[in-house]
Amino acid sequence: MAVMAAGLLPKVVQAATFAPAKKQSLIGIQLYSVRDDMAKKPLETLKALSVMGYQYVEHANYVNRKFYGYKATEFKKVLADLGLSMPSGHTVMNLSHFDKAKNDFTDAWKYTVEDAATLNQEYVISPSIDEKLRRSYDGLMLQLDIFNKSGVLCKKNGMQFGYHNHEFEFTEKLNDTVMYDLIFKNTDPNLVVQQLDFGNMYGSGGRAKEWLDKYPGRFPSLHVKDEMKTDGKGEMNDGYDSTTIGDGVVDPKMLCFLAKKVGGAHHFMIEQESYQNRTPLECAKINLATIKTWGLV
Repeated sequence: MAVMAAGLLPKVVQAATFAPAKKQSLIGIQLYSVRDDMAKKPLETLKALSVMGYQYVEHANYVNRKFYGYKATEFKKVLADLGLSMPSGHTVMNLSHFDKAKNDFTDAWKYTVEDAATLNQEYVISPSIDEKLRRSYDGLMLQLDIFNKSGVLCKKNGMQFGYHNHEFEFTEKLNDTVMYDLIFKNTDPNLVVQQLDFGNMYGSGGRAKEWLDKYPGRFPSLHVKDEMKTDGKGEMNDGYDSTTIGDGVVDPKMLCFLAKKVGGAHHFMIEQESYQNRTPLECAKINLATIKTWGLV
């Protein structure tokens, strides 16, 4: 009867009733940006970020079912008390997380998803691919099949699984195909989203605009980052280091707006890993102030 009644509604009302809810756009910080501070004094660091005006954080530390030393329920309260929430997080998926004989995830990965759900995360993101599985086409296909399976598991828990790029996806090839292309072509977009880090790829020749144009709608989350040429080898051994937003060569403002337009981006996670004689927290404050002037959200 509900379906029949819906058919009698005016078309405009039907569209409003059944259209998917628009994703909330937000600006947050990947806590790897302040990793040393989080390791030594997590509460004080989170408080400092909150005072700066951050409302969202993305974790980069989940060990033995704890986030920065806190159980999921404890960390959720810590964040809430500071006016923070954590819509996404990074946990590396590796071979030990899937039991091939049982064709099922191990408890360790099931706990990863369960604890992410406790924090009301939207995205559970793996920021790498097991190096052993990257050595062969069949190995990579196995990993990407597991990614799709993780997407099913995350969906059952009200979330989505995601992958975050580094630099090797643009330099390594299998069967004469760049690895990043293989990742897109062999993951189900309904099960695996992509978190685009346009800083990581820069020194290896990857250009974010090319990938945003090539795979529209596949990038709901970004790592907002800028890169500068360095005299040394750089973070990725590519001659570049991350720097405060707007001080490098990447043009993150243009890429954020493009990603929002064609990539479906609504999570904008600030990340900086090198600091050029500033403290990580000083950089975090500058970066938030800069991106807020853009009118992105």
